[in-house]
Amino acid sequence: MDRRWWALAATATTVLVIGLDTTILNVAVPDIAVSLHASNAQLQWFADSYLLALGALLLPAGLLGDRYGRKRSTVVGLVVFFLGSLWCALATSAGSLIAARTMLGVGAAVLIPLAMSSVVVLFDAAERTRAIALLGISTMAGLPLGPIVAGILLQHFWWGSVFVVNLPVIALALVAVVLFLPETTGSRGRRLDVVGILLTSFGLLAATYGVIEGPERGWTDPLVLGGLVAAGVLAAAFVWWQRRDRGCEPVVDPVLWREPAFRYGAVTAAVASLAFFGAMFVLPQYLRGVLGEDALGTGLRSVPMVVGLFVGLRVTMVLLPRFGARVLGVGGFLVGALGFLVGTRIEVDSGYALTAAWTILVGAGVGGALFCGQNGALAALPRERAAAGSALIQVLRQVGSVAGIAVLGALLNAAYRSGLRTGLPAELSDALGRNVATGMAVAVQSASPSLEYAVRSAFVGGLTATMWVSAAVCGLGAAMVWRRLPDGRVVAPHDGGPVSAESAYADEPGTR
Repeated sequence: MDRRWWALAATATTVLVIGLDTTILNVAVPDIAVSLHASNAQLQWFADSYLLALGALLLPAGLLGDRYGRKRSTVVGLVVFFLGSLWCALATSAGSLIAARTMLGVGAAVLIPLAMSSVVVLFDAAERTRAIALLGISTMAGLPLGPIVAGILLQHFWWGSVFVVNLPVIALALVAVVLFLPETTGSRGRRLDVVGILLTSFGLLAATYGVIEGPERGWTDPLVLGGLVAAGVLAAAFVWWQRRDRGCEPVVDPVLWREPAFRYGAVTAAVASLAFFGAMFVLPQYLRGVLGEDALGTGLRSVPMVVGLFVGLRVTMVLLPRFGARVLGVGGFLVGALGFLVGTRIEVDSGYALTAAWTILVGAGVGGALFCGQNGALAALPRERAAAGSALIQVLRQVGSVAGIAVLGALLNAAYRSGLRTGLPAELSDALGRNVATGMAVAVQSASPSLEYAVRSAFVGGLTATMWVSAAVCGLGAAMVWRRLPDGRVVAPHDGGPVSAESAYADEPGTR
């Protein structure tokens, strides 16, 4: 491999660790709760602090990476993520761990858009599809592998080991980035739009908080409503501000957003992320609550979705030059919809085979649609806006992921609690209704097989409801792709397009 692929391998390793960190914490939470004497609210903030920092800083981080150097910014992001992981492992209180997780979110916000921008900067159209597929697999593969890694580590070491495992990988990636990733920058002709950066950061922070807290607190809670209203106001203020040309470098380039390939490619990736992460949220609860798997077994039985994802990405990559993004994107969403429809056939006693079937179909279909959208959006990016444009794609994907978890999670909980009320006394259904894990724990303690069956049956009812909604989302995604997404087989040359390998590694100073 030449230096470009070594550089991409380093960034792919980085996003793999970020994907692992997204789910690895869930398995370690019981051990952390006991060791740090954490409250339920603090347990929730272990995850939410990371997501809030990530959501708020993605766009500014991409803009700053373009302006001050993508290699320099990647090194800073890796150092921040390394120090955050070390801090997490050594934390001695819940407050300290929350602060450390926030630091991890800051590092991830820097690294994610810069990883995608390296594809635009280093690879031409012929090689870019392979590079995007590698990053896509690295990002998604970490999600189900997190529980597997955490289960193995917690069997032999203390809870901090789930963060220590990041350190050698990040250190290796740091060395590879320093050695192989060239320094590239965008245009510095105009000053930074500080007001735009603040509006987007606080707007995304408020929106992420509202969507995260909505299912738990209730959508009418003052804090939730306040966050969502503030996000809407800040978004409107940002649009108004962006329409005034004040000689600043725009946070969201309106010329770029008007490009159909970028706009609809990014929206396609967001819809695919909504469906995928909604499924990833529901699946572990079903495996643990209904099938009775432990953390390690849950991770292992989540692997078929990643296998399907790999197959979907690979097949789409091979067929894209022949059939184009529109046909393959529609096909991917329809395969995903078929997988969710298969999931609606699950019953309490169905076993694992049917679950493996629907997860493979969903992974393959949604993964193919995601690849078509993201590939089309990245292909439309000019070199000087690579990191900022990649950040906007990732923001939309992040919004789609959080919305998928929040909306489908709220639907799942509502249907689950409704199912409990139909066959049980109100006071008992309330005690069981927090979530399926708590419900099963109460049912097992009561030594009542009928109560255990009632909990499982209620959760399967909620699962079925989410499957129908997810299938509908895939259907809407297919319709949008067919009507709006450019074909993608022929990409016209773009002024300031991807830099060649020779110029990327040249020694001339300044903008490359």
